[in-house]
Amino acid sequence: MQLSLKKKLALEAYRLYRHNEIKAHPLTYFFWECTLRCNLHCLHCGSDCVKDAIPDMPRDDFMGVLDKLAPHIDPKHFIVVITGGEPLMRPDLEECGQEIKKRGYPWGMVTNGLAMTPERYTRLLNSGLRSLTISLDGLEANHNHFRGDPHSFERALRAIDMAAHTQGLTFDVMTCVNRENLKELPKILDLLLKIGVKRWRIATVFPKGRAKDNPLFQLTNQEFRQVFDFIREVKSLNVINVNYGCEGFLGSYEKDARNYPFFCRAGVNVSSVLCDGSISACPSLRGDYIQGNIYKDDLWDVWQNRYQVMRDRNWAKIGDCKKCKYWRYCEGSSLHLRDEKTKELAYCHVQRLEDAGA
Repeated sequence: MQLSLKKKLALEAYRLYRHNEIKAHPLTYFFWECTLRCNLHCLHCGSDCVKDAIPDMPRDDFMGVLDKLAPHIDPKHFIVVITGGEPLMRPDLEECGQEIKKRGYPWGMVTNGLAMTPERYTRLLNSGLRSLTISLDGLEANHNHFRGDPHSFERALRAIDMAAHTQGLTFDVMTCVNRENLKELPKILDLLLKIGVKRWRIATVFPKGRAKDNPLFQLTNQEFRQVFDFIREVKSLNVINVNYGCEGFLGSYEKDARNYPFFCRAGVNVSSVLCDGSISACPSLRGDYIQGNIYKDDLWDVWQNRYQVMRDRNWAKIGDCKKCKYWRYCEGSSLHLRDEKTKELAYCHVQRLEDAGA
């Protein structure tokens, strides 16, 4: 896998930008894991989602964190993203949105769409919802199997249709690729275009949680490459803004499979408060990546003075990364692909693509 001179120059420039961002580490993207409850039982779930028994974080506890952040944050360059579990499980989600809006911050959410009725969607928009991601993981049979509910597909489509026709809403559809829905990607594209979707994010499922030992998500290297070839082909058609997710350095597929070069922004621009008050970066980062807890630490102090494991990646130069020619552009890949204890990399995107003949 060879990088063209033009691509190398672009990656060198982006490397300088990345290091400047790390040095300044402006907090711009703030996740709130508001609940661990979920109304589905997805085969790929990598979080600690459960249906019952785990209490939601009290609304006022999170709003107190926002109030303490206020002197340090420019609302024009900051967004709160509510995630879970499934955020729609909270009956007070609209009130949460109102409180965030009252503080001057835009907010968004990630949802499976199952409980997104037209009435609730209107209430959420009135509460300040400005950004939305909805999951669609195949055509009807595969999506319903993947999500574990016979109504999941129709409800997701209903939510997607509403969002696609809402002016002023930043909206995308997220598709997690597995061995069954890979061949459906062209038909999923046709479906999204028919609805009027403008932005589509495609991801591969990382080996954690329920997906870790499920053969459905263990793409062969050839299938893995097909994902990126498909994205590159769709990009060339210029019919939808399609991108691979933020995971992993892609070698010669950089700038071909997404609009921007790889940059794991966890702990650089991204922080999160998990349901138990833990302070992390992306909600996928738990275990040894926890930096504190809002019930005993000041989040802004944590943001300024911790997160070294995410900002200085020299510790990740182990195993195959130690001798990799792409280290300067990758710096150890996405943190959620590393074992929380051993710090070993689950897999390397470039290596898989090269093994597939890319």
